Amino acid sequence: MAELAPARRLTLGDAAGRWVLAATILGSGMALLDTTMVTVALPAIGRALGGHFSTLQWVLEAYLISLAGLVLLGGAIGEAAGHGRIFVIGTLGFGATSLLCGVAPSAAFLVAARLLQGVAASLLVPGSLAIVSTSFSAGDRGRAIAIWSSVAGVATVGGPLLGGFLVDHASWRWVFLINVPLAVLAVLACISHLPAREASTRDLGEDVDWGGALTATLGLGLVAFGLIEGPLRGGLVGVGTVLVGVGVLVGFFVMESRRERPMLPLGLLAIRGVAVANLTTLFVYAALSASLLLIVLELQWEGGYSPLASGAAIFPITLLLLVLSSRLGGLVSRYGPRRLMSLGPLIAAVGLLLFLRVPGATSYLTAVLPAGLIFGAGLAITVAPITTTALEAVPSTRIAIASGVNNAVTRVAGLLGIALVPLLAGLGGSLDDASTFSDGFHQGLVVAALLCVVATVVALVGLPRRQPAGEAGADSG
Repeated sequence: MAELAPARRLTLGDAAGRWVLAATILGSGMALLDTTMVTVALPAIGRALGGHFSTLQWVLEAYLISLAGLVLLGGAIGEAAGHGRIFVIGTLGFGATSLLCGVAPSAAFLVAARLLQGVAASLLVPGSLAIVSTSFSAGDRGRAIAIWSSVAGVATVGGPLLGGFLVDHASWRWVFLINVPLAVLAVLACISHLPAREASTRDLGEDVDWGGALTATLGLGLVAFGLIEGPLRGGLVGVGTVLVGVGVLVGFFVMESRRERPMLPLGLLAIRGVAVANLTTLFVYAALSASLLLIVLELQWEGGYSPLASGAAIFPITLLLLVLSSRLGGLVSRYGPRRLMSLGPLIAAVGLLLFLRVPGATSYLTAVLPAGLIFGAGLAITVAPITTTALEAVPSTRIAIASGVNNAVTRVAGLLGIALVPLLAGLGGSLDDASTFSDGFHQGLVVAALLCVVATVVALVGLPRRQPAGEAGADSG
């Protein structure tokens, strides 16, 4: 795909525009599907490949380590080398690594393939939306982005159901193998229909923060290793590895403060709204990732749910998050982000505590569904003000990087939640001990609920009081 000056911009009215939009949706959809589908498939993976509870954690964590550490780098590489080219490379890599995951003969092989899959996703994810933003004409760009966002949201919602269906009616391996034909189709559509772009003059060696990305990835990996493997290898190994990882992450921040073009501009985090929004994101999404893992495992191991049934059970959570988040966005301007960012996590915490009734419960309608609805509503109330606060506090020229930072924090939050919450809940050991999982399930959900409460405190303390728009208008009259 030659990088030449574009002859024209894409529109939704021509076939090329629709094919390119479909390609970007397929690409981002694969990355989004992979998180929720794999969670539903974990019990089947554990039965097939064996190992400890930590094995299931690593199947999720390996992907998140490389994606969280490298996603900002992936965006920078796209800026330097061309988003179309990097998107194609990332999509091809995602398809190839998904094939490796699908044929994995052992747990260690699967974890290694998942690590590589996260690397590919770090190139694919930022390039997907960037292509839509830069390739479509001004008249169609907003509608194209809206279509991209809505279909990507459907992929997120449908992940648990599709994953459960594939495990029930085929094999857990198809959770990964389904990405292969999708990747091929996305690449062919992109190569055939994406207009050529002018080559960037940026230097990949000087302008791309390779050292920062590798340091962040290494630090996150060491922290995750210490938290997950500590109970199996001894407290000294766990604590020591975590401390080394924290030291490496401190070194990352020092490097970023001295670099002319850092991967993570620390000046953004010095802005109050950005800092509070990302800290709230860290606690809320850590609770979300950990609780979904625990709920799915509890439903299948103790509740006797099939993979498809467990996917359907958590479907209302993701559905409410998708449907209500955009509709509740208007409340931010009316009430201010502080009220919503403090109320939402508190409601989510109540939902998590209601999930404590699940072990031994016989009715989905009276135990699982009410908890899921309240938890999902709390998350939906929280998401819109977090995004608004993170982006409104920065100049328009910095919105893209601020959005990228918040996306990266979301991945880091998932990584830390999946590693830390099970540790604090005392979960671990052989998968043959799944019958004793319920005690750890209770403790883990309490920890996740406490994380949501901490998020409420962060919003209350960190954000200034803001007069609702209606009251302000009354005073001015």
